[in-house]
Amino acid sequence: MKPAATARRPSAREPGDDLSRNDAAYSRLKDALVTLVYKPGEYLNTAQVMERFGLGRTPINQALHRLSAEGLVQIIPRKGAMAAPLSINDALELIEVRLVNEVLCMRLAAAAITGREIQELETIAQDFENAAAQRDVVALMNNDRLFHEKVAMAARNTMLHDILSVLHARSQRFWAISFSTEGHVDEVMAEHRAIVAALASHDAQAAAEAAKTHILSFKSSLLNMSR
Repeated sequence: MKPAATARRPSAREPGDDLSRNDAAYSRLKDALVTLVYKPGEYLNTAQVMERFGLGRTPINQALHRLSAEGLVQIIPRKGAMAAPLSINDALELIEVRLVNEVLCMRLAAAAITGREIQELETIAQDFENAAAQRDVVALMNNDRLFHEKVAMAARNTMLHDILSVLHARSQRFWAISFSTEGHVDEVMAEHRAIVAALASHDAQAAAEAAKTHILSFKSSLLNMSR
């Protein structure tokens, strides 16, 4: 006698499926925003975004709300979402706040950074230079973000790290614009190297000055473009 056939149960969904889809939607949409694939002020048609990234409505909506909290997207009641507009005044206000917080971050990081973190920063700086040579804007932006993220983590101050994460997220589209300024990418390469050298020497004053130079260089490139 044959054993009774066992009904096949539908395969259970992996607990991480939704999380991975949400993360994928967030990462891809953020890359498109910060590299100006979606222009400032452009409305984001959910169906078209879903088709572009091959993801469902729920992860796309989750991503839009996360990016709204970071200031990259504006959610407009009864109208939908749009890429947040940019203005030079917004950039100048960000720069003022970054100067205060990033100089403090550099001083703290100079005291606390480890040899391994220095090596990681050197690798990221080299990856940035490789991306510049290949004219890979997405890789350029990602490595610039990773560089600042790594320095913020080295400061060993959770509150400051959270503040800088928000400031960097809001600054990234301005970075994308400034990178198109002739010679600015070369300036950023040199500034990254100066930051790494100061941190490796645990020289808080030199690290603070390197951060200030880096931010003011960014400001100068934006102002030159707005003239």
